Amino acid sequence: MILYPAIDLKDGQCVRLLRGEMDKATVFGDDPAAQASAFCDAGCEWLHLVDLNGAFAGHPVNAAAVEAILAAVDVPAQLGGGIRDMATIERWLDKGLARVILGTVAVENPDLVREAARAFPGKVAVGIDARKGRVATKGWAEETDVMATDLARAFEDAGVAAIIYTDIDRDGAMAGPNVEATEALARAVSIPVIASGGVSSLADLVALRDTGVIAGAISGRALYDGALDLRAALAALKG
Repeated sequence: MILYPAIDLKDGQCVRLLRGEMDKATVFGDDPAAQASAFCDAGCEWLHLVDLNGAFAGHPVNAAAVEAILAAVDVPAQLGGGIRDMATIERWLDKGLARVILGTVAVENPDLVREAARAFPGKVAVGIDARKGRVATKGWAEETDVMATDLARAFEDAGVAAIIYTDIDRDGAMAGPNVEATEALARAVSIPVIASGGVSSLADLVALRDTGVIAGAISGRALYDGALDLRAALAALKG
């Protein structure tokens, strides 16, 4: 199972939100590239980046910070937030991103996801963010009647590289991930599922890994707070 350290970008800074609320942001640093380098120095194999402003605006906002990160590190990075058309997908991949994450458009324009996954094999992931099983879009500001499992199954044959599943109520709350819901989703589809939201301890990572079906986990606040030591976590997952 791959551990993805998260760098959430708001106004060019590294932040963490509580349950996705922009007015509940904690700033952890104003040099995202330096933070990315620190994660890489600890041995991470991937980075997970989120353009929070972009998720609300519907287009990239923290592009300068993302580009600085890509210039500073040599591990692959995936990015979500404000990526809602083919031109933006192409532009980010051309700049060196390993994978783009499509969230809102997965609900509103699933054909774009399919087109992008065909055009860029292995480089398109779907972000499914849910409250009590129902998908939320536009930076989690709008809830839908779409169930997370149904949305995931809709892309079963599309060739997407991964599904990033976030339980919004757990995100940034340091209360542990929703292992049960994430495992159920991973068993419902053949697409690799990455867990996000609430991963705050080594025990959380082990619980996710031991399901045997979850491909990765994203952690942010726990790494910044020191509740989770990245180097030790990576070593434990390898062991």
